[in-house]
Amino acid sequence: MRDGTLGIWVVRKEAEELGRYLEVKLGGHLGGLNYSGRESNRDAFASCCASYRQWVLVMATGIAVRYLEGLIKDKRSDPGVVVIDEGCRFAVSLLGGHEGGANFLAYRVANLTGAVPVVTTATEALKPLVVGLGCRKGIRADHIDAAVRQALLKVSRTQAEIREIATVDLKGQECGILEWCERAGVPLRVIPRTLIRERPWVTNASAWVREKVGVDGVCEPCALLATFRGRLILPKTSSNGVAVAIVEEAPEL
Repeated sequence: MRDGTLGIWVVRKEAEELGRYLEVKLGGHLGGLNYSGRESNRDAFASCCASYRQWVLVMATGIAVRYLEGLIKDKRSDPGVVVIDEGCRFAVSLLGGHEGGANFLAYRVANLTGAVPVVTTATEALKPLVVGLGCRKGIRADHIDAAVRQALLKVSRTQAEIREIATVDLKGQECGILEWCERAGVPLRVIPRTLIRERPWVTNASAWVREKVGVDGVCEPCALLATFRGRLILPKTSSNGVAVAIVEEAPEL
């Protein structure tokens, strides 16, 4: 019987600060620091693993695999598990990507820490499009929906091909964007302004965006930075206070 939504587990004292931060930001419960000396850290985790619907494990993936050994039963009942390294480089959806919600959780963890979300489920791997978004403050979700649909129509693509939405950190909590992503079932990737300043990949710099946001553009660099081998198939197009750019992930060699 699960009585909690999210558990966070650390294996080293050095990871406590990150664990506490995630506990506050995600509303979870941190464990792994204070356990009985009669049991190992792994045994303590095993005793409470089933108490949570999702887990964020702050450890190496190899350690996480060993911790989960013998605890995995069925994808319909297993918890969603995300692993993040102490250096906050990668947030890996390790278990229960779909049924356990780990894919979306990986994006939440990544957006909070600056890590790269790693999702390997086939459904997401086959989606080639990343849509970059910029918008006015307080924009409504239906305006975003109309702008995205119009942009997709310009390149003869469909919403089903969108892997993720990417926007600047300043817009990471924009209600309209969050509502649209939840409604569409598409994860949101938040790109730090510091990274955009280092890679200002825009076709036409915007003085207004530079004044308001501190970067030359939002939708184009965000979409490009969210891909590995992306190419811009739709430069910035604006409609009713929403700026959209579309990047396609190039196929593997």
